[in-house]
Amino acid sequence: MTLNKYEVIYILKPDVTESINLALVNQYKALIKKNGGQNILVQHRGRRHLSYNIFHYYDGIYVQVNYDGNGSLVKVIEKSMHFNDNILRYLTVKKESLSEV
Repeated sequence: MTLNKYEVIYILKPDVTESINLALVNQYKALIKKNGGQNILVQHRGRRHLSYNIFHYYDGIYVQVNYDGNGSLVKVIEKSMHFNDNILRYLTVKKESLSEV
């Protein structure tokens, strides 16, 4: 079974503390591992100004997570992010490997 490469970027509310941010990162890493994901890479992109207001917030904390997994794993992660009140937006993109291009 081959695993696809995925990249998810989520935007946290700007008033989220560093400890909550790290707890969320650890939670999603554990969720990915539990559901068969591999090669997890987390990058904190920092606080950035939003192009438009989301729920009256002008800034957001961006976090990028790259991992190898399958489509059912993407559904589990997105469902978890949908019900998290600290996350303003999230986007998952399937990355193509260089051999497929």
